[in-house]
Amino acid sequence: MSWLYLSLSIVCEIIATLSLRAADGFRKKIWIIPLVVFYALAFFFLAMTLVEGMPVAIAYGIWSAVGVAVIALLARVIWKEPLTPRMVLGLGLIMVGVLFVEIG
Repeated sequence: MSWLYLSLSIVCEIIATLSLRAADGFRKKIWIIPLVVFYALAFFFLAMTLVEGMPVAIAYGIWSAVGVAVIALLARVIWKEPLTPRMVLGLGLIMVGVLFVEIG
């Protein structure tokens, strides 16, 4: 169950962060609703992941690394934000770092 909760947490965090970008500095107020709801759900599911026994370093590492990578890709697709080779390398290094934390 911990992996299911972690997956739900990641999805909610991605939706919330994309909503934050869509809110355009809170000028588009309708986006505040999904922003608040999905961040709350993200932290709820992250907490449930920890309750199920996943170590916090692993859970948070995976949560943040996958979130950063997916958001960078989606921001490129949705808003045409830059995604340079150097940025892709950085994302890869984050993933490798999380893998090292996970394998101990």
